[in-house]
Amino acid sequence: MYHTLLKPLLFRFDAEKAHHLVFDNLKRGYRLPGTPALLRRLYDFEHPALAREVFGLPFRNPVGLAAGFDKNAVLTDELGALGFGFVEIGTVTPRPQPGNPTPRLFRLPEDEGLINRMGFNNEGAAAAAARLHLRRDRGLIIGGNIGKNKDTPNEQAAQDYIACVEALHAEVDYFVVNVSSPNTPNLRQLQEREPLIDLLQQVQTRNQALPQPRPLLLKIAPDLTDGQLDDILLIARETQLAGLVATNTTISREGLRTARSHVERLGAGGLSGRPLQQRATNVIRYLSHHSRGKLPIIGVGGIHSPQDALEKLTAGASLVQLYTGFIYEGPSLIKRINQALVQQ
Repeated sequence: MYHTLLKPLLFRFDAEKAHHLVFDNLKRGYRLPGTPALLRRLYDFEHPALAREVFGLPFRNPVGLAAGFDKNAVLTDELGALGFGFVEIGTVTPRPQPGNPTPRLFRLPEDEGLINRMGFNNEGAAAAAARLHLRRDRGLIIGGNIGKNKDTPNEQAAQDYIACVEALHAEVDYFVVNVSSPNTPNLRQLQEREPLIDLLQQVQTRNQALPQPRPLLLKIAPDLTDGQLDDILLIARETQLAGLVATNTTISREGLRTARSHVERLGAGGLSGRPLQQRATNVIRYLSHHSRGKLPIIGVGGIHSPQDALEKLTAGASLVQLYTGFIYEGPSLIKRINQALVQQ
């Protein structure tokens, strides 16, 4: 039904309008008697072999939703009913901000990709925490992807990340520090060795001082060189990170089927989906190999099939996340991946 009816309908709308349309209707529909049970019957797949313990947390299955889809923690119960083993909300900033001007989200159907320059549009950490406090599905692992406000100078960025940790600590199971989005000016400068060590040390110090410190992860860009990836591994060890999320969107436009002129008209932004598949897998494999498999990795980037998910896991990922593949393939993708994992 998704491929024959819903997807063709949704793809007639502007990408961001379609996103909000799905959110509104899923939220309304979930309130109807019997809908949660129906969604679970259609899309959820449970099996003891799917359970994972990663950075000390019990995941009921290894398939999660990447940050960027449910920025404001609006649909965590609903997404859990679709079969996700965990949901990463955000990116959340301390204060609400509108993000970049619209239009800012574009499909590349020929490439099964998306370009976004959303710019951390969100309602702020306090609003996300309030929603999470009311959620019903307490078995669903929740990650908090955190960032800095656009108008916060890089020199003061640590205070923004710490504010998010303090606001969300009681409501999330792990944190992801996002310094790899290409859509906030100068943010990726924080990926350089010295600024990143300083940032992570400050955030980790505050995290460890709170009751029941949360696992702290770092989300990295796919555009890093091998030398920069080596630095990331050293920094992860020095700042006692629990794991990495590999990878964020790319600024590369190489190898696209979509006409170059059309891509250029769309403008700047991070590219996700199928074009990112191989690079993300290569980064995961490199990090896993050079950490000797000791640093857990959440693999994300171009997962559009069970085979794509298995590729990430074989490369060294402990868990995987969907975003663009979820949009192109629909909710049945979660179930198909979990079924393939059990069969394997």
